[in-house]
Amino acid sequence: MTLIQLQKLKKEGKKITCLTAYDASFAQLLDEAGIDILLVGDSLGMVIQGHDNTLPVTVDDMIYHCQQVHRGCQQALLMVDMPFMSYATPNLALESATRLMRSGQAQMVKLEGGAWLVESVLILTERGIPVCAHLGLTPQSIHQLGGYRVQGKTQWGAERIRDDAVALQTAGASLLILECVPCKLAEEISALLDIPVIGIGAGVECDGQVLVLYDMLGITPGKRPSFTKDFLQETGSIQAAIEVFIKAVKEGTFPGHEHTFE
Repeated sequence: MTLIQLQKLKKEGKKITCLTAYDASFAQLLDEAGIDILLVGDSLGMVIQGHDNTLPVTVDDMIYHCQQVHRGCQQALLMVDMPFMSYATPNLALESATRLMRSGQAQMVKLEGGAWLVESVLILTERGIPVCAHLGLTPQSIHQLGGYRVQGKTQWGAERIRDDAVALQTAGASLLILECVPCKLAEEISALLDIPVIGIGAGVECDGQVLVLYDMLGITPGKRPSFTKDFLQETGSIQAAIEVFIKAVKEGTFPGHEHTFE
């Protein structure tokens, strides 16, 4: 899977599938099932390391897990999160992304944040590092946001996310993840942008969907977000759960209204 192929899927109105992965075994299962994108998420800080949030995760952690996922990945595009404060300045972003691409063997990096990242996105993409932007609920800003809350509900908030999306695309971002935003806003942004928009808690009208693997399998400790679905419960096997998730996204039956914010 390449960025050109993902762009073609958007143009043809075909949904894009993405799940997180943190090791070679799950990566191979997901890859063989036909997932389009494997995301080595900094969510590993919570589901693997047991932290309350993603902030303690380091670049070394991400490299370690990205290397493992790479060994199990043959077909999917391999994307990796840049962890908290690893891209605080454009030069630091370039240094961190270079390590993740060179040592971790990632094919794309993901950054959380709005227009303040424009210079960093320009620097990375001009040097051949593909970038996925991430707007809406940005977990690395959890303390500033005051919790895991839906973003873009006010007119001002929606306009800011919309403007940030356009700015990041113009700067060179090749993908956008929208997390926990009203479905109408996500639909507008997906139609507005030329690049694929991947939703998580953003409604079915996005160009694709991503979930944390452990949420999708119902094995995340504690309360799972309302926009997730336990596919393992209804299928009985991990392989079947993955296949049903992919089918549901491709057919547009997931997410449903119960997984969506108005």
